[in-house]
Amino acid sequence: MTAIVALALEWLLGDPPNRWHPVAWFGRWAGWCEGIGYADARASGVMTWSLAVLPPLALVLGASILFGWPFDALALWLCIGWKSLFTHVRAVLDAPDVMRARQAVSRIVSRDAAAMTREEARRAALESLAENASDAVVAPLFWFALLGAPGAAAYRMINTLDAMWGYRNARYRCFGWWAACVDDAANWLPARLTAWLMLRVGSGAPWREVRAQAETHASPNAGWPEAALAHAACVKLGGSVMRDGVLDARPFYGRDDARKADRAGVRDAMAVARRSLMVAAALAVGASLAG
Repeated sequence: MTAIVALALEWLLGDPPNRWHPVAWFGRWAGWCEGIGYADARASGVMTWSLAVLPPLALVLGASILFGWPFDALALWLCIGWKSLFTHVRAVLDAPDVMRARQAVSRIVSRDAAAMTREEARRAALESLAENASDAVVAPLFWFALLGAPGAAAYRMINTLDAMWGYRNARYRCFGWWAACVDDAANWLPARLTAWLMLRVGSGAPWREVRAQAETHASPNAGWPEAALAHAACVKLGGSVMRDGVLDARPFYGRDDARKADRAGVRDAMAVARRSLMVAAALAVGASLAG
């Protein structure tokens, strides 16, 4: 019942506005914790991370015990970002010109978008879709199936802190080390599960080929769903990108004969992602009913 209600709320309503979204509230709380706990040291990062996560997690656990499945369903809904994934990709696909496509993709990726071609914008949008299919849907459902609503909430906090602190720049290289490590651990299995689901519902590919391409990614997890979506939809993803004016050389993902990210390719990739998430949702519902 819990997973069914949460997924129904996501399908009907999507994400609430930021001012009402607990993830945004948590982000502000984490920002306050950073303000009082920051120092350029790993120990400071660990302590500040704990300060940010443990009190709200205790509140979620207490509310789950006190209010039961209605609270759990609400919490799980707020941990999932399914509907917005496809909204953002469609905005890039349906942009009437390349300038609008660049504007749309700049809202969902951190790379430089000012000089992107339309195909590069579409590739970037699909890579964001693949990575966030894992981060925003499969991983919360996975941790919910394993640990209930507190598990999904803990994962969402972990992922949010990585997005805030998990950078390898001068400010966060030490302070954000723990946030990045915990997020990598929490996403390790969900990322590979997402890749497996994509290959099952799309054009299959040998696992070893997907693994070989995924392991070229700078992230230990993000390359898995990106490479899997490229193979499953037979669309070329990856390639070198500009970040803060510096070229980030990356290989392409997908088969040698993969097509470009044209309109048909984007739609096929979206269909693969959608079907894989539907299977993940069915598995989560099954686990919820069994529990």
